[in-house]
Amino acid sequence: MIEIREAVGSSLVSLRSHALRSVLSMLGIIFGVGAVIAMLSIGAGAEREALQLIDAMGLRNVVIKTRVYESDGEEQEARRKSLGVAFRDAAAIRDAVPGVERVLALIEVEPWKVLSAHGRAKPRVLGVSADYPEIVKLPLREGRFFGAGDEATYAQVCVLGHRVRRELFGFEPALGRPVKVNDVWLRVIGVLAENVGPREIQGVSLNNSANEIYLPVTVAQAKFGRAPIKSELDQLLVVMAAGTPVQESATVIAGLLDRLHGGATDFTLTVPEALLEQSRKTQRLFDVVMGAIASISLLVGGIGIMNIMLATVLERTREIGVRRAMGARQADIRNQFVVEAFTITTVGGLLGIAMGVVIAKGVALYAGWTTIVTVFSILLSVGVSVAVGLVFGIYPALRAARLDPIEALRYE
Repeated sequence: MIEIREAVGSSLVSLRSHALRSVLSMLGIIFGVGAVIAMLSIGAGAEREALQLIDAMGLRNVVIKTRVYESDGEEQEARRKSLGVAFRDAAAIRDAVPGVERVLALIEVEPWKVLSAHGRAKPRVLGVSADYPEIVKLPLREGRFFGAGDEATYAQVCVLGHRVRRELFGFEPALGRPVKVNDVWLRVIGVLAENVGPREIQGVSLNNSANEIYLPVTVAQAKFGRAPIKSELDQLLVVMAAGTPVQESATVIAGLLDRLHGGATDFTLTVPEALLEQSRKTQRLFDVVMGAIASISLLVGGIGIMNIMLATVLERTREIGVRRAMGARQADIRNQFVVEAFTITTVGGLLGIAMGVVIAKGVALYAGWTTIVTVFSILLSVGVSVAVGLVFGIYPALRAARLDPIEALRYE
């Protein structure tokens, strides 16, 4: 134990006496460890965002959306074959596809005027089925969401996102108050809790409900007009029963819709379960690529340490000869240089961890991305830096230990 402390003390003295050279030898380790921490943090944050989005979409769901055309001409051509996504599709899926638990409809209303007695707003207005908030996880802050009875009786009620509620009513109470959307008056029965901002993965996004108004889909269909070439619905959400193979069912649904729409590709079909698999594959590829880049940096750092240690052995040849002449064993010399290399990489690893955390936090602040510094990434970085120190410090240490004492004393 005493010998190790002496070796550590000797290595620190050597590092201080050649401070610039020591710092330069650490740079590869610092950058490599920093890269590992930063990349793993960004990757972990991206994975969490993806999982949250997919969880919100539901792993047992199949999302069918009306295709967005680049021009009215394309849409008119498609309408010659198909009416677009419609309630008949929902009925056909419910009746013909085994394992379907629920089919929810969504209509996006084009609002040109949204106002109350206290203010105006420019929200996104959605007509949805009564079960929609349960499936996509829309928590309420106050009031209630409309139910199947409201949907069946065409009740002119609505639920506001918290930002819309603030714009329309300020600090006044909103429940029970009227809101006018275009030329239709609706009564507020609920306000949604705050949630995160817009999220997207593989081209599929969930919007921020803070700026949305929800009303029964039957009211959206009956009270708000749509252009003749527009689909009856903007989205269908098919919820599969537990235990049903979702991706196989999605294939059946795609075939059914293809026949109902006369071969017109006027819809897109998304399977969150498949997105989850793709997200995990992408994340694994990202980790491998970033790990390879960081490993190259660590390898370069290790080679730099070996080079510095070999130069140190040459520089301290006479010192080694004196120590051997005074009774130091080969193991003592070897341990001294191994500890010195270990000290360089440990200090470099700690500085690299600090650098990686700063980079991760900087990316989160500048780009608005979620980054997560995990214990695993820190342990991995420390372990790799220590391993680099040991591996690349052993050869110079062995070379120093094997020096002939007589030849070492003669060295000038």
